[in-house]
Amino acid sequence: MAVNTSNKKIWLASPHMSDEGYEMQYVQEAFDTNWVAPLGPNVNEFEKELAAKVGSKHAAAMTSGTGAIHLALKAAGVGEGDIVFCPTLTFSATANPIIYQNATPVFIDNDYETWNMDPKALEAAFEKYGDKVKAVLVVHLYGLSADMDKIMEICSKYDVTVIEDAAESLGAYYKGRHTGTFGEFGVFSFNGNKIITTSGGGMLVSDDEEKIKKVRFWSTQSRDAARHYQHSELGFNYRMSNVVAGIGRGQLKVLDQRVAKKKYIFEFYKRELGSLEGVDFMPINDWNEPNYWLSVMTLKGSVRPIDVMEALEKGNIESRPVWKPMHMQPFFAEYDCVGGDVSEKLFENGVCLPSDTKMTDEDLERICGIIKSLWK
Repeated sequence: MAVNTSNKKIWLASPHMSDEGYEMQYVQEAFDTNWVAPLGPNVNEFEKELAAKVGSKHAAAMTSGTGAIHLALKAAGVGEGDIVFCPTLTFSATANPIIYQNATPVFIDNDYETWNMDPKALEAAFEKYGDKVKAVLVVHLYGLSADMDKIMEICSKYDVTVIEDAAESLGAYYKGRHTGTFGEFGVFSFNGNKIITTSGGGMLVSDDEEKIKKVRFWSTQSRDAARHYQHSELGFNYRMSNVVAGIGRGQLKVLDQRVAKKKYIFEFYKRELGSLEGVDFMPINDWNEPNYWLSVMTLKGSVRPIDVMEALEKGNIESRPVWKPMHMQPFFAEYDCVGGDVSEKLFENGVCLPSDTKMTDEDLERICGIIKSLWK
């Protein structure tokens, strides 16, 4: 008897383990050798394999992308009294570590061309804040790369450290080069909804070997090289475990497959929904090869994002609004935001469609059918 899937749950983006069972091979090896404690062979190899995949020289595996951003800021010398520029259209995990370091975030508006940090607003922010700026956090939103040539040129002129929050963009390219490898530091996330997952975890990459070694030191409680437990610096418990790293090694083997499926999903939506009045999709530029982590559409007209989200919810289908800009968040409302209102408009008009790589064509047709019905 055929199973009725007409009302099965469809997730926005859920973990997708490999069909080949790569993850369990590494996890089983960790159990068989009793390397279940923090650190171990999987951690070392995951760092090497991820760095090689994206074209960076060194990497440090962390418990989260947030922790990686935090220690990147610390390694950049960010501290009290410093200003860090950050795009306003992002998840709070980008901005929170700035506060951890007792620094001050200044938010930069996004642009319609990339949906990422607006270089013109960035330039204006530098003219306003000058030598108080210590670092710039660049985000590659929804797997779309920021315009790194322009951003790096501006940051080089002002001699500040660039940290790329590539949490959403593993597998994406800017002009043939992996996102996360332009700045002094790059950060990736392996949270449960990311394109590959370790259930939770992150990675910091850099070509600076000494700074990566320092980050590893800080992230293992800053334990000095002494027979007894000695700590000369403040430490953090941020290192990835050997079991989790095993999952990551297996997931890395199917990253290209996941990117291909994400692109397929985006193109399916664009083909089926792109002709609806007032519908547009996130920008794909000639120099940008996204990983299409989430397929995002914008609406202008009588049908609003809440209408789409509520209709899908009734059909047991998960979707979400675009990130609410940081300068609109209660916690960050006191901090300056430089630029226009692009981020606000994207938040107001955008909706993230289901982008789960386990979806079938039948699932996609079901989603599109519900959305199309709103225009009838």
